Amino acid sequence: MRTLTAIAGNTQRLDGGSMFGNAPKAVWQRWIEPDDDNRIPLACRAMLVREETRTVLFETGIGAFFEPKLKYRFGVLEPGHVLLENLEKAGTPHEEIDVVVLSHLHFDHAGGLLSPWTEDGDLTLLFPKARFVVGQEAWDRARHPHPRDRASFIPGLNQLLEESGRLEVVTGETSEVLGDGYRFHYSHGHTPGLMLTEVAMAGGPVVFAGDLVPGMPWVHLPITMGYDRYPEMLIDEKKVLYEALVPKGLRLFFTHDPETALAKVKVDERGRYRGAEGLAEPRDLES
Repeated sequence: MRTLTAIAGNTQRLDGGSMFGNAPKAVWQRWIEPDDDNRIPLACRAMLVREETRTVLFETGIGAFFEPKLKYRFGVLEPGHVLLENLEKAGTPHEEIDVVVLSHLHFDHAGGLLSPWTEDGDLTLLFPKARFVVGQEAWDRARHPHPRDRASFIPGLNQLLEESGRLEVVTGETSEVLGDGYRFHYSHGHTPGLMLTEVAMAGGPVVFAGDLVPGMPWVHLPITMGYDRYPEMLIDEKKVLYEALVPKGLRLFFTHDPETALAKVKVDERGRYRGAEGLAEPRDLES
């Protein structure tokens, strides 16, 4: 048996136009209201899966590794490492996590792996006993970034992961570390090799949606982010995922939605995919 819980990490405020790509502001502000600087609130939420003998954490959010100047630039709101605080409250401190699965290594998804920023600038890797699971293409991209997304990666993180001796880089649909009950899908529209994990659960599969579908508004096929490399490709990838899993009761876990952590994907009367039956804080959903 496994149970699923949402764990909140640090929150951000980012430019709404960038988060909604070519969608007009008159459309997207009906979903998320911007502030006077056109910024919208965003979560950096992790998914915790408890099994009988281990715990698996899906991503770690942005964390608190940024120096103050960059923290302000990227709209990080809280001073401390919120994910660590909430893991403690949930009864599973980071020292007890057995596996951390990373969809990719952009800083807002992997920054929580690191200790909070200090004046001396030394960053250390948290989760001391966890195995780290990442896809081969996402790993290669982090090691050899393109000039367009070089600033999205954290200097030194790759080395720390390698030196830990606990890194599994996967190429297919399954992981030796994770074993049965988990299957990977891959997307390339946002970043090369974005790894989406399908978790077998009662009531239908749960997919950790990462940046393929960062929140409820992005369930709708045409809605993409300005940060995506190939928006048309990403739309096609969403459609393929939906067509395969919606008939099985697909639920998506959202890392960036400020209000909804988990929702079903359904088809409306006009044949459009929509998020439905959203949960703000799913806790201990059973497989």
